[in-house]
Amino acid sequence: MTLKENTYRNLKKKVLVLLQGYNPEHTLQEIRQYPSRQIIGPLFSHFYHGDEHIRWAAIMAMGAVVDGMVYAGDTESARVVMRRLMWNLNDESGGIGWGSPEAMGEITARNRTMAKEFHRILTSYACEEGNFLEHEVLQYGVLWGIGRLAHARPELIPYALPWLLPFLTSPDPGHRGLAAWAATPIADAEGLRQIRNLADDSTEIRIFIKGHLQNKSISSLIKEILPPSGSE
Repeated sequence: MTLKENTYRNLKKKVLVLLQGYNPEHTLQEIRQYPSRQIIGPLFSHFYHGDEHIRWAAIMAMGAVVDGMVYAGDTESARVVMRRLMWNLNDESGGIGWGSPEAMGEITARNRTMAKEFHRILTSYACEEGNFLEHEVLQYGVLWGIGRLAHARPELIPYALPWLLPFLTSPDPGHRGLAAWAATPIADAEGLRQIRNLADDSTEIRIFIKGHLQNKSISSLIKEILPPSGSE
């Protein structure tokens, strides 16, 4: 094993320890102590971890690190990370791209510069005429990524609403719930009406919101995110 490989392996282990004890403030503060370009690789590797809590912690940390790159003036390195996420979702990459759309959503939600440059790429993964991803499970990540951006910067992506609404009638409850959550911040009156049609859907889904993985019924999720009837 070369010195470079040994250094990478050690850093990967250190990052894993931090992600295992994920705390939104402490963990991200510790992650930021490492040079940004060195920490990106280990974070990417944990997108594929078998523990879903570690995967989500890695995604959150990636968002913080890339945001820090832009803040420090290294915007080009941030763009390189975004392009790598895009490559992971490309058929030619040979992989599936687990965690990549979620990371794109987290980065663009945190950083306005990245949001302005890449929001159309992120939303295109839900568009039939765009870069639509047909892998049904990967679509969970696409819906979450778009929703994360929509909740943070709804003014950027109102055009994406028509691409989210078809998921509301999917037989897959994950699609229905995530689409309702993603569409609400950018929904017009008709969109809100379609979302309200799920108000009695008691099917439970797994969703990462408010910094935690949660099991929620679609109906309870909708009650939390929708404005009272007649107030919109």
